[in-house]
Amino acid sequence: MEVSAAVIKELRQRTGAGIMDCKNALIECGEDIEKAIEFMRKKGLAKVAKKAGRTTAEGSIISYIHPGAKLGVLLELNCETDFVARTLDFQNLAKEISMHIAAMNPLCVSREDVPPEVIKKEKEILRAEAQASGKPEKVVERIVVGRLEKFFVDNCLLEQAYMRDPNVPVRAIIDDAIAKLGENITVRRFTRYQLNEA
Repeated sequence: MEVSAAVIKELRQRTGAGIMDCKNALIECGEDIEKAIEFMRKKGLAKVAKKAGRTTAEGSIISYIHPGAKLGVLLELNCETDFVARTLDFQNLAKEISMHIAAMNPLCVSREDVPPEVIKKEKEILRAEAQASGKPEKVVERIVVGRLEKFFVDNCLLEQAYMRDPNVPVRAIIDDAIAKLGENITVRRFTRYQLNEA
């Protein structure tokens, strides 16, 4: 099957993928661009899973200062090679994540990074709230588990709803970048500074 150069060019512009990847996806999907994009994303996410364990010893430390200079973020974003760290796509991803941190003020990178004492305190508060409503103990436990899950989603960077698209978690935009750049990418750490904040 021959695919027109114009369709390949459009798919390349929309996905940033190579010519052969675009051509093969279009052949697979009968020249339907939307289906080809979905096909490529699924294929890319499968690659993401394979890359998850790979070491990320390179990367960049990025600073973002919000207009008005009263809020700033320092972010360490890691990848596998300095070549990828210097790409515009990687730098843009780092900037987007930094802006998200400035706007959404996450507590930490992932739920594994939440200090045990914070989880313990949160559970105590949630349990007290649930018990105050007069629910039976079995129900109280389920309420605590459900609300703790919401606490993680609200406060852990990778699980937060991305500021530009509330239907997508931050982890998904990183996974998209991994699929596009072909390397594992991890958020190592960040610090958010706000003027006059303790």
